Amino acid sequence: MPENTRVAVISIVVENPDCVTEINEILHAYSDYIIGRMGIPYREKNISIISVVIDAESDVINRVSGKLGRLGGATVKTACSKK
Repeated sequence: MPENTRVAVISIVVENPDCVTEINEILHAYSDYIIGRMGIPYREKNISIISVVIDAESDVINRVSGKLGRLGGATVKTACSKK
C-alpha cells in the first residue's frame, strides 16, 4: 500500500434492492482496498445499510464513492481520515 493512502468509511443506504448486484460488482472491483464490510437489513423500513471501510489513495476513494453514488436506488456518503 502506498504511503499516501487514507482510511474512509463509505456508507450506503439501499432503498431499491434492484441495485444490490451493481453495488457488489463495484465493491468487488475495488476489493484490494477494502478492509471490511458490514451489511444490515432493516426489514421494518424495507432498506439495507452497508458500511465499507477502505484504505486507498484519495482518487480511488472518490472513484468508488462516485460510482456507487450514481446508482439509482442508493444514497452514498463518505467520511475520510485526515491522515
